[in-house]
Amino acid sequence: MTTHALSRLTFARKWAADWSPLRRRAFRLYFGGQAVSLLGTWMQITAQSWVVWELSRSMQAQGLVALLGAIPLILLAPWAGAAADRFDRRKLLIVAQVAAMLLAFTLALLVQTELVQLWHVYALSFLLGAVAAVEMPAQQAFIGDLVGMGEIRKALALNGVIVQLGRTVGPTLAGWAIARVGVAEAFWMNGVSFLAVIASLLAIRAIAVGRASAAAGKPGGFDEAARYLLSQPRLVDLLAFVTLSSFFVLSNLTIYPALATVVLGGDSRTLGWLLGASGVGALIGSLLVTHFSRATPRVGLALAGCTIWAGAMIVCNSFSRSLPTAVACIMATGLTVPFIFTTANGLTQMLAPAQMRGRLLSILLMVGFGLQPVAAIGIGWIGDRFGASQALFVNGFCLMAGGALMTVRRGLLAWRIEPFAEASSAARFGESEA
Repeated sequence: MTTHALSRLTFARKWAADWSPLRRRAFRLYFGGQAVSLLGTWMQITAQSWVVWELSRSMQAQGLVALLGAIPLILLAPWAGAAADRFDRRKLLIVAQVAAMLLAFTLALLVQTELVQLWHVYALSFLLGAVAAVEMPAQQAFIGDLVGMGEIRKALALNGVIVQLGRTVGPTLAGWAIARVGVAEAFWMNGVSFLAVIASLLAIRAIAVGRASAAAGKPGGFDEAARYLLSQPRLVDLLAFVTLSSFFVLSNLTIYPALATVVLGGDSRTLGWLLGASGVGALIGSLLVTHFSRATPRVGLALAGCTIWAGAMIVCNSFSRSLPTAVACIMATGLTVPFIFTTANGLTQMLAPAQMRGRLLSILLMVGFGLQPVAAIGIGWIGDRFGASQALFVNGFCLMAGGALMTVRRGLLAWRIEPFAEASSAARFGESEA
């Protein structure tokens, strides 16, 4: 066998190993249900964005919707994280999916009957945020329950693939549906899609996992997790990178309706293309996450580089005046973002004590995502007064500056991930001289 053929065979084996979590029946069931549900979720995100734009013609209103959806992540984080550590995560997820399905049907009915008003969207966004506050830490920890810590990063990367696949296909389908059959259908389809993940959760037998002590359900349990996080410099770094990406990448969703219509002169289908492009870039990035992680043991350096790259691509997008250019810039931005989120999520779970995973994840979600709409409100204000392109430029510049500032964190650029066995239940980390 030639050296070239042997190299291809080795690569194929490593690629197959990245999909090893799918060998577990429980993970396959959940993975399939999530794939269907996330497609509907991104259809709703696109349709909701369009409804708010049609009702208000305001980027600031888009930011307010995002803020209302995120407030529960902040308010409920102490209890949601403790609940994820203390109670049956599978049952928590079933309850959350049923609640989200009913909210989707409510919005669909309001739009279908032409009774929808802006305050309806605000209220439903807040309620959906409350559901997400309970669901998100439980869901991320549940993936660890299904596959174990030895394969958590692979499983999260695979979960990222279907998230980005939903981001790619969902907005495009929603744009088509809005233009051809009406916006209400996107909400109806999202509601129905929740049945898939509910069915998968019902099919998965209860998993016996270690639970935190009864004290974890008290406010002090959350304080304990916060103190632990602040005592770990690398956990703080992971939180900072997630916050930067959430603030200055995810907030671009607020700007895209104006970018599609005002700057590019398009319609709902143009918005679908922009959101779909973001999904395509992130999908490609998600498929490469595990390989990238293996090839770049200096995780701190990689995180800083990905952050600066994403900021540079957003700045380039601020000068876009045609759909192909905007699509290319958005795809390039999305390439590196999955690495940041998947790495932060996976390494946080690996570094966390088993009884504290839910609470540490709730802090990551609360700070990284719960505060993101604050940036969306601010960037929406800039967009309303100075234009969508200027708002994109501000986001990109801030992200580049933040990534550059992170490089001066002591020990970050020297941070390496040591090799560990796939069956290991924890990760070992070490630092070397830069």
